[in-house]
Amino acid sequence: MLFENRKQLTALLLPSLTILGLLAVYPIGSVMINAFGSVDYLSKQYQFVGLANFVELFEDFFFIAAMKNTLVFTLVASSAQVLLGLWLALLFNQKFSGRRFALPIIIYPMMISTLVCSSIWRSWYHYDFGLLNRALVAIGLPAQEWLFNPDLALYAIALVDTWQWTPMAFLIILAGLQSIPKDIGEAAMVDGAKGWRAFTFITLPLIQKQLMLAFLLRSIDAFKLFDKVYVMTGGGPGNATETLSMFVYKYGFRFFNLGMASAAALVMLAISLLMTLFYARRVMKGGKQ
Repeated sequence: MLFENRKQLTALLLPSLTILGLLAVYPIGSVMINAFGSVDYLSKQYQFVGLANFVELFEDFFFIAAMKNTLVFTLVASSAQVLLGLWLALLFNQKFSGRRFALPIIIYPMMISTLVCSSIWRSWYHYDFGLLNRALVAIGLPAQEWLFNPDLALYAIALVDTWQWTPMAFLIILAGLQSIPKDIGEAAMVDGAKGWRAFTFITLPLIQKQLMLAFLLRSIDAFKLFDKVYVMTGGGPGNATETLSMFVYKYGFRFFNLGMASAAALVMLAISLLMTLFYARRVMKGGKQ
């Protein structure tokens, strides 16, 4: 009977495992092979070069710049989203008039397609007709070249990402707040813990896992940013907004240097795995170091 159940289970899982292998295992395996070789598109010949692609990669100015841009964007965007999400979660954890009508408005940006969202914000960032510059001029401030100023472009895209994905962090943290037993808060009030002290020493430790989860999910998603950069700036001005995903795209599909693109993709995968392992160690195992 057990053997028959295993056969049935295998038969049920086989289609999913096949799709997983085609869409995940095979591409990762191909990238690992190409990262240590040189591929000629015309002759379709493969030559093993060892670590040469990685050595060239870390000596490449554009890769270092893309790495820096990606890390800055990830830190700024994910931190802003978690902090704003925490503020919104604390606000919506209280009862107030119009709460159920405001909640769908808050989470609406997360439902919009990224390409649509990027197109909307690109029009808002327009120097002459954009909503933001009109608002700045209306209050007596100079208009800004949001997407054409190397010092502003990356942060302008981070603002778009924050607007779209803060709702995800908000929902995760709100779920954590609503899972806190009410008797804990009541006991804290009886002991005299109110306001900031209650938040710092009671609420914050109890939602630590949710905060870490929100930060991890947003960090990983921000780290592989591609679509917003592709639509809004194309990596420019210069290489001010070029991320690692954009670097992989350019080397793989514009320059046809599959070895360098694969090596960069493996670096991205390694960093994402390290971020995930950090979360697993700090949160899944009780927050112990």
